[in-house]
Amino acid sequence: MKKVTIYSTPTCHYCNMAKDFFKTNKIAYTEFNVATDLEKRKEMVEKSGQMGVPVIDVGGQIMVGFDQATLSKALGI
Repeated sequence: MKKVTIYSTPTCHYCNMAKDFFKTNKIAYTEFNVATDLEKRKEMVEKSGQMGVPVIDVGGQIMVGFDQATLSKALGI
């Protein structure tokens, strides 16, 4: 199983949709709240090149935003 990380903020609608998608599909993930974690925010910007959330890292494949079809394909589900 690929390692899944999501960089998100508590008020981000698309972040919550992505997390609900992970829960529904029983995908284990690590979440970083970039609203409060400045170090992880910097890491997210280095990975994605921008400040928009969510940024989702699936085994090194970086996705910006929540696109269920792309995410499903990356996760092989």
